[in-house]
Amino acid sequence: MTTEQLWQQYISICPQATGQPYEAWCFGSDNPDLLAQLTCNGTKTATASAYPFYLYENCLLPQPGNYSVILATGGEALCIIKTTQVKVVPFCEVSEEQAYKEGEGDCSLDYWREVHRAVFTEELKEIGEIFSEEMLVVCEEFEVAFLPRL
Repeated sequence: MTTEQLWQQYISICPQATGQPYEAWCFGSDNPDLLAQLTCNGTKTATASAYPFYLYENCLLPQPGNYSVILATGGEALCIIKTTQVKVVPFCEVSEEQAYKEGEGDCSLDYWREVHRAVFTEELKEIGEIFSEEMLVVCEEFEVAFLPRL
């Protein structure tokens, strides 16, 4: 299903979303399709991204109420999420609750830090930045707003 097809299905049952902006994206990780599946099944209700990318790309931070269409790596639209909360904190202050809500691995903060330290270190090289424990992280919580019937 395409992004537009999924969005049209959503607004057919939720007409108040008509005209609302949305973005379509795939999770950034070694296994984005797993993260998308964890989102679709309700295990993953949060995500985190490196704040320096928002500065580098001159992008606005996500805001509560924003919609996103979650894509598989092949471009298939899988579900629609709605942002419920956004916090910007240093990497070293990301909470156990955030790690748990991200739903990855054993859902522990230790696992989260290990994986995200490695991912952020590699990603930041692309923009000439160096990872640090004090680097700001955008912690976004969301809910699944729409999951199509298959």
